[in-house]
Amino acid sequence: MRTFLILRHAKAVREDAGSDKERELTAKGRKAAERMGELAREKDLVPDLVICSTATRARETFTLFTQGAKYGGRVEFLDELYLAPAVLYVEAVQRLGGSAQKVMVIGHNPGLEALVDVLTGCAEPLPTAALAVCELPVERWEDLDGKVQGTLKGLFNPKEID
Repeated sequence: MRTFLILRHAKAVREDAGSDKERELTAKGRKAAERMGELAREKDLVPDLVICSTATRARETFTLFTQGAKYGGRVEFLDELYLAPAVLYVEAVQRLGGSAQKVMVIGHNPGLEALVDVLTGCAEPLPTAALAVCELPVERWEDLDGKVQGTLKGLFNPKEID
């Protein structure tokens, strides 16, 4: 069994000026990202590997999550995860997961909501900074595909945990 953690980036500023990819987190988003890291530490959900979109809001979410989680492990920043469909997250984990027991992806909707649905059959909304915990019946990340049916073990929304 492997654990696949899916974290949507925290709340970002509006897209009024500049590019969407460069949007930064709001003060509320920064607090939520760090809180989700603390939650991961409290619930023994700190990943062994993080795979993250290169968008500014995703990178900031990663940084603040790691502070709360006290994460010091490996991270891979992938440009192809910016606004990616579910299949690209799966391919990234297949390629990079290696021996990690818990892998986290940090990215964007609608791809992450679709990913939870593909992995578990549960169509759940993922608000900003929400963390989905999926348990997958695979021995190796390379075995992960659209046919693997995992279990949604938890869905944490920062608005509901404090």
